[in-house]
Amino acid sequence: MRENVLHYLWLHKCYDVTNIYTTNNEKVEVLNSGQYLQSSGPDFFNAQLIINNQKWAGNVELHVKSSDWYLHHHEKDENYDNVILHVVWEHDVEVYRKDKTEIPVLELKNFIELETLSKIKRLFSKKSWINCEDSLSKVSDFTWFSWKEGLFLERLEIKSKLIYQVFENCDKDWEATFFILLAKNFGLNINGNTFFEIARSIPFTIVRKESFEIKQLESLFLGRANLLNKDFQDEYANELKKIWEYQKSKYNLTELKTIQVQFYKLRPDNFPTIRLAQLASLYVVSKNLFDRITRISTFEELKEIFNIQVSTYWQSHYNFDKVSKKRHVKLTNSFIELIAINSVVPIQFAYGKYNGKENLDEYLKLMYSLNAESNIIIKRFEEFGIEVKDAFDSQALLQLKNEYCNFQKCLKCKIGVELLQKS
Repeated sequence: MRENVLHYLWLHKCYDVTNIYTTNNEKVEVLNSGQYLQSSGPDFFNAQLIINNQKWAGNVELHVKSSDWYLHHHEKDENYDNVILHVVWEHDVEVYRKDKTEIPVLELKNFIELETLSKIKRLFSKKSWINCEDSLSKVSDFTWFSWKEGLFLERLEIKSKLIYQVFENCDKDWEATFFILLAKNFGLNINGNTFFEIARSIPFTIVRKESFEIKQLESLFLGRANLLNKDFQDEYANELKKIWEYQKSKYNLTELKTIQVQFYKLRPDNFPTIRLAQLASLYVVSKNLFDRITRISTFEELKEIFNIQVSTYWQSHYNFDKVSKKRHVKLTNSFIELIAINSVVPIQFAYGKYNGKENLDEYLKLMYSLNAESNIIIKRFEEFGIEVKDAFDSQALLQLKNEYCNFQKCLKCKIGVELLQKS
């Protein structure tokens, strides 16, 4: 028996509510199971019970065995002084509060039908990609939609934690915070963390000062990425190197020897040289970028902001000293969509929450206008008949797989709960 299964059984009253008794044969009536806290302290807060005709209000703690009470040292913790019922699967020892008063114990295994346990066992016994993959089509549309909305918000909350950390480290400057977050996403999976460190190492006051001319920002970003530390043949590369040497001295920017961008396995359009050049162009062209970002709600507005072109040199180069066919190096729609999903909507959410002005409808409106991501997780859900229409769907399903399915949290998942109740 797992403790999370006990939580599920108690929360959803998977027992004969009219016929349960403590180990001392005292009748128990559950008026309110309590609030499921899922945090430190007792498992269920502010439950209301009638035990042996006496009404009680307090907390309920659950364990696989009664002796777990002592294993977890609850007898010494005042947070457990108000526990009115100890719900266990197996009762192996009497339990007492810190003041030595005995706590009534409900041995739940005596009041659960075998069919209920069989359903749960079947759910967890499958050796598959996810436990419920054969039953996903049975889930109601209402459950899917409400759960996806919750999953999407959970994912935004997780992303917001990083944003708030950066925000605090940037002296609560939202422009600087967005610059660092945006740089990380310009680096994609391969160079994302490296771009993040590069952006963090440049005070945003310097970016503001240098954004009047493209060469200034290119030299700053490429120099910080250790891409200007050798001899070049091209005049443009040597000019950037000269500017970078001056910037290092002017702003006291020490070398970051640990910074090493990757070119291996990347398509040329994703080379760090190109992505950093694009980031530089964006900050030269778009002034007050963060303020503009907070006010958009459609993909068309976003495309207008990110409609940038790199400097002339990078239109015929992917790297220094290597000429390539001249082309228009603009951000593709798919790349802008990734920026929207991973940078724009998360910072809109974090900024709105910080100022007490969350607007879920606006975030959802933008996500609905973006194409769904394409990766192995999304493709597997589609194989099981799940329609993935847009970025809202794909973000919710990524949260579902990574935070619930991978850890078999089926009993905390609305999909799992509905399937158990239906079967």
